[in-house]
Amino acid sequence: MATLSEEKDAARKAAFARRKAAHSGVAAAGYLSEVLAGYRGVPLAGYAQMRTEIDPTPAMEEAAAHGPVGMPVIMEAGQPLRFRLWTPGCAMVPGAFGAAIPETGDWMEPEIVIVPLVAFDRSGGRLGYGGGFYDRTLEQLRARRATMAIGFAYAAQEAEGLPLEPTDQPLDLIVTEAGIITP
Repeated sequence: MATLSEEKDAARKAAFARRKAAHSGVAAAGYLSEVLAGYRGVPLAGYAQMRTEIDPTPAMEEAAAHGPVGMPVIMEAGQPLRFRLWTPGCAMVPGAFGAAIPETGDWMEPEIVIVPLVAFDRSGGRLGYGGGFYDRTLEQLRARRATMAIGFAYAAQEAEGLPLEPTDQPLDLIVTEAGIITP
């Protein structure tokens, strides 16, 4: 019988293949913009697209016209993320794992976090990259105030029976290029 770690590794491998096949390089943030329009001015954090991730930048640019938007910064392994203020066109530099981060800027605390992922299920389960950064971060943020986690992914990244742990933080909403899923 496979260990939970082996199950997660196998699920990630299959999900990466589905995501790669779905990645077309075209703008796919329409539904994300629609969701965020209902939260104008609420501090939010997105992410800088890497490899075949779906790109949230167009929705983040729209949101930045109405309120603060941040980008995640990995401070060190095993620690929660911090979020640096981001504006469209700001200078970006490579951060940990190659993710682009704002070169300078104040720190902020989001109330909405757009979460990248490898796979999701309809009940709000999320399979990430395995570092636990978003789980630790969401747990910390949610201990202080209500914090919405929006998973952003291609519809092809949906999976059933994800191997989840008690420490995995649930998604409140999942947005794909095909629509909006409420767990």
